[in-house]
Amino acid sequence: MTALDLGAYQRDGFLVLEGFLSHSDCDVLQARAAELVSGWDRGEGAAFSTRDQGHARDPYFRESGGAIRFFVEEEAPQHLNKIGHALHDLDPVFDRVSRQPRLASLVSRLGLGRPLLLQSQYLFKQPLIGGKVGWHQDATYLRTDPSSVTGLWFALDNADRDNGCLMVLPGAHRGPLRQWFGYEGDTLVTRTLDDTPWSADDPLPLEVRRGTLVVLHGLLPHASAPNRSARPRHAYTLHLIDGNATYAHDNWLQRPDMPLRGFA
Repeated sequence: MTALDLGAYQRDGFLVLEGFLSHSDCDVLQARAAELVSGWDRGEGAAFSTRDQGHARDPYFRESGGAIRFFVEEEAPQHLNKIGHALHDLDPVFDRVSRQPRLASLVSRLGLGRPLLLQSQYLFKQPLIGGKVGWHQDATYLRTDPSSVTGLWFALDNADRDNGCLMVLPGAHRGPLRQWFGYEGDTLVTRTLDDTPWSADDPLPLEVRRGTLVVLHGLLPHASAPNRSARPRHAYTLHLIDGNATYAHDNWLQRPDMPLRGFA
């Protein structure tokens, strides 16, 4: 088991665990994503906006919590932005990697009493056109009471500043939740809960090698720059919640016909 510095996680709001995934597992996930794309009917899909949540009006997005759906770059719709959001439950390859015993052990040590795998995404960050992702907290989109969402981000390619690696604001998870995104009636909206500006300190880029796992506290602000390199920056992400917490009824991601599962 990879050594954990839980004190650093509590202090900084993230952990970087090198070599968590084998190169073989990275190969398998990338190959399976390519197979899914090859079978994708390009007549179906939606643009994914990181600027204004424009995709929130599209039922294709709203109903993707219990499906495998394809989202294209807003400014380059011939290229995929991501696949989401139930790969871990509906695809056997992603299920196997997502529910491996090492991962279950890690999550237990992070303190989730009854971990449930809520959301998965395969992120493409395409060469030269992969879009910017602005500062955000995962708890904005996946709220529980008390807050419990935890992000697991797996680098499937080497990630650096040139191809849009993750950036974080260490320690800022100890601040409040800044925004809430969810249903207000039948409409998905974003509300500002706290308009305090993000820290003016320089963000920390997480330049990591293929196979690295980055663990993200649900309140930690993180972002990524555009990929302006000629290299891809594929990643796979999982978001988990604690089943002992209450999942907000107005969260955007709902799965009325697919109960959440843990690692079993």
